[in-house]
Amino acid sequence: MVGVVPNAAYRHFADRDELLAAVCTAAMRELAARMAAGTRRVRGRYGDAAAARRRLRAIGRAYLEFAREEPGLFATAFALPRQHAYGAPDAGTRQDPMPLDQLRAVLDELADAGVLSRRRRPGIEYPIWSMVHGLAVLTGQGPLRDAPAATRHHLEELTRAFVDAGLT
Repeated sequence: MVGVVPNAAYRHFADRDELLAAVCTAAMRELAARMAAGTRRVRGRYGDAAAARRRLRAIGRAYLEFAREEPGLFATAFALPRQHAYGAPDAGTRQDPMPLDQLRAVLDELADAGVLSRRRRPGIEYPIWSMVHGLAVLTGQGPLRDAPAATRHHLEELTRAFVDAGLT
């Protein structure tokens, strides 16, 4: 399609794993960029509870939209889990915060705003991420992939309400 032979990429990468790692990183950066764009559109100062909740919703919405609009990139973003730092927060060490960094930042803001108890904050990003990621997979390439748009929207709203309820 691009007018080169299939193995042309190997002039730039040592092997398949190195090529996949580069595509994985690029896909994750695209997801991160969409999430950041969504949170930038939210009006409201840092620490405002309503604005922080809207930023959390914007992150989830961007995540689900990316999965729906770019299913191949979405799947590739998570093809090599060791490529991403899922442990300690990484904010401030990179120019471009990755998706998990952004989720953590919004959850920290929710804690600063008094929406999320500081006692419950440590690690809560993982169950939240699991729910949104699970919905993305179920409706993207899973058994709900052919569900009507209205059904997918309803499931997204149920997930959002569940996450919101879990914060308080």
